[in-house]
Amino acid sequence: MEERFFVVLILIIIGFVISYIYPNLIGVVTFVFYLFITLTLIDALLIYSQKKGISGERIVPEKLSNGDINEIKIRLINSYSFRTATRIIDEIPHQFQKRDFEIKTALKVKENKFFRYELRPTERGLYAFGNLIVFATSPLGLLARKYSFDKAQEVPVYPSFLQLRKYDLMAFTNRLFEYGLKKIRRIGHTMEFEQIKEYVQGDDIRNINWKATAKKSQLMVNQYQDEKSQPIYSIIDKGRVMKMPFEELSLLDYAINATLVISNIAIKKQDKAGMFSFSNGVENRVVADRRSSQMNIILETLYNLQTGFVESDFSRLYIDIKRHITHRSLLLLYTNFETLDSLHRQLPYLLAISKQHLLVVIFFENTELTAFAEKKADTVHQIFQQTIAEKFVYEKKLIVNELKRHGIQTILTKPQDLTLKTINKYLEIKARGLL
Repeated sequence: MEERFFVVLILIIIGFVISYIYPNLIGVVTFVFYLFITLTLIDALLIYSQKKGISGERIVPEKLSNGDINEIKIRLINSYSFRTATRIIDEIPHQFQKRDFEIKTALKVKENKFFRYELRPTERGLYAFGNLIVFATSPLGLLARKYSFDKAQEVPVYPSFLQLRKYDLMAFTNRLFEYGLKKIRRIGHTMEFEQIKEYVQGDDIRNINWKATAKKSQLMVNQYQDEKSQPIYSIIDKGRVMKMPFEELSLLDYAINATLVISNIAIKKQDKAGMFSFSNGVENRVVADRRSSQMNIILETLYNLQTGFVESDFSRLYIDIKRHITHRSLLLLYTNFETLDSLHRQLPYLLAISKQHLLVVIFFENTELTAFAEKKADTVHQIFQQTIAEKFVYEKKLIVNELKRHGIQTILTKPQDLTLKTINKYLEIKARGLL
């Protein structure tokens, strides 16, 4: 657009140089030069004739969702009496490392237009947007007027609340199976007694209460309801093993996003949701409850969670659970084991925890290692590397077998499948009455 000014100016300069060789051209080049000056003045008059020819604003949500696509809107209003070509430059937060962001477009006379672009943050915390800058040109396109809108603002990036809304909607509209969640067949009476009522066609005859039937002289059945108010704790290991990144998100962030979703579903199903984290000590405790403010408390707690670079102390975890969680609870432990040796060091504490509570150990497949092991090897060196990779992949399966052998529930999952598999396990435990 505005590059025309320099292109035309360079051509005129070249014309003057050539006119020294061909003097007959000097008149034509001089005329073009004065025409160029006249058009530039007219262009300046057009583009600067109004104090606010272009108005603009950036529309950002109050908070962004970590690991998800977030939509940002830009609104521009053309107050000029002519069609305007614009170039939009938004100073987006440095975390995205986008130095070439711009939108080129045109605005009709008096047009009010919205533009949209997407950002996917991969870290929690404050993200600072700078100014919104717009360059506007008239139809002549020789000059560009710069508009700078002071729209500097800080926006917090929270754990994936967009994922929370998605699974919340699916969980309570019976569409979970479309996204990989399983239907679990109920075994036996995994429910608590609610009342005795008259038998109606369709009631389970196994629930007939014969004593009440004898008294009333008509069939009476026991009515049951799902067990409620069971404590569900998400325990997040924030030691150095959770720093490993997959698809730009750390394992800690995957665990945080899954914790948010499972806590919401548990509360909606009348259970009590709580959480805490640990590394060399236990922190960020939220006592299991199902009050209306519980999800906000969990969200704010997860927002401030950061990975440490120390070895996680499972002995302190065991002592803390024994001291503070007195009722039998479902404990979803998000951690990671790479070798059998690392599991065996912590296994005594996991066994001690599982004696009092229903423990589910959740750890992660190394998807990059798996993909590397499945590649075709072309050299002896690659065969050697793939053999080592396959050994580590196989060792993960041995860890699962070792935990199951000791009666501990286990989930081995790809990071991106963590939320779905955690919900599946929760629904399975509820359906089978294991808690």
